[in-house]
This record gives sequence, C-alpha cells and structure tokens, in this order.
Amino acid sequence: MTERVTLITGASAGIGTELARVFASNGHRVALVARRADRLATLASEITASGGAAPIAISCDLEQPDAGDKIAAALAAEEVEVEYVVNNAGYGLFGKAIEMDRPEQLGIIAVNIRAMTDLSLRFSDHLIRHRGGILNVGSIAGFLPGPGMAVYYASKAYVLSFSEALHQELAPRGVRVTALCPGPVPTEFQARAGFEPGFDSAILNVSASDVAQAGYRGLMANKRAVLPGLGIKMVPFLLRLFPRAFILAAVGGFQLRKRQ
Repeated sequence: MTERVTLITGASAGIGTELARVFASNGHRVALVARRADRLATLASEITASGGAAPIAISCDLEQPDAGDKIAAALAAEEVEVEYVVNNAGYGLFGKAIEMDRPEQLGIIAVNIRAMTDLSLRFSDHLIRHRGGILNVGSIAGFLPGPGMAVYYASKAYVLSFSEALHQELAPRGVRVTALCPGPVPTEFQARAGFEPGFDSAILNVSASDVAQAGYRGLMANKRAVLPGLGIKMVPFLLRLFPRAFILAAVGGFQLRKRQ
C-alpha cells in the first residue's frame, strides 16, 4: 500500500507549525513546505523526537509559478500520496493598495490564491482515493471588505468562497473540505504585514496552538467553516446587522488608527 502524507504549507512558523504538530501527534506523517529549510529541519527533528513518523521537508517558495510542480516531484520521489492538504501559507501587507509595491501585492495573490487553488486541485485524485480532506486557512477577514489591507482581505474572501464550494462538490466523493477562519493570532504575520497588534488582537486573539487544534477537529468532523474563539464566531452574525457601507467605513477607520 502506498504511504499517505498530510501536506502542510507555511509550516515553518505560527499556525503552520502548530498544525504540523497537531497532525503528527494524531498519527499523520507530514510533508512540510516552507521557504526556510533550517526551520523545517528543526520542526522535523522535533516531530521525530516526539515519536512521530519522519516528516518530509520541502523547501519551496509558493510565490513561484512552478511551486506546485516542485512539491509534486518531491512527493513522487518519496513514493507517497497525499491524504490531506493543509493550505496554511499566506501573508498580507498593510497600507493603501495604490501606495504599496504592486509586485508585492501580486505576490499575495500568488501565495494566498494561486498556490492554494493549485494544491487543493492537484492532488484531488489522491484525496478521493484515500477519502481524505483539505483544510484551507482563511481568516475572519474573508467575511469583510478591507480598506487598508485590500488585497489580503480579498484573497481571504476567495479562500472562504472556494473552500465552501469544494466542500459541497467533494462531499459525495468522501472528501472533507474545511475553511479555518481565525481572527488575530500572535504570529509573525503582523510583523510581515507591517503593523503592530492592536485592541482587536487583545480581545479577539486565540493562540496558534488553539487555532490549529480547532482546525484539525473541524476538518475531521467535516465542518464547512471553523471560526476559533467566541468573539470571532459572533462576527458574521453581527455583520448582518449593518449596511455594507457602514462596514466599509468602520473597517477603513479601524485600519487607519493602526497606522497612527
């Protein structure tokens, strides 16, 4: 029988690292993808030392168009098939879209949308054969328009919509699909995006470990979407109470205060 693995992108830090630990602790052999080979090696050693199956480490930049081909080739060389795909890699940039570097913003689309879509579809025959699943890490931002982080918010809206559609399409084939939509999480994301955690982080944040645990449980239960934390669960409900124009103005004002 061909050995099965769980493919996890963005595994070198934050939620990705915690997801790798959760899957490994539940008996999954993991294939770890990130740019930083040294961090992947450290995480792989930790998982092995804890009694987990030896991970496959794949150093790869998902912003590159051939990233999916490189990942597929690395897995083929190990003679494994993908049982679960965990699309965790993603980033955002803070600021007004027309004032920021355009190639960097297109990079957000390459990682958050193109790579996520590619890996969700590329191994679909494996997922169906092994009745596995897909966990796509979105954000509560996917429920909102995001002036101040326009491309990032839009990319997470895509993740949510795409994941919900796949959830419906693949259910008859025995494949689980879940969108994990956390709020602020203390990780390296904020520093890369270019802002300091604010009031929202203080009242809404859930630890990366708790987010990963919630995501794993939700995927195994085949939940369409998982919103970790009570405060975050209330956001989609509250959004129904206000006009879209009000939400736009409120988010824009909130983001502006982050810059001050």
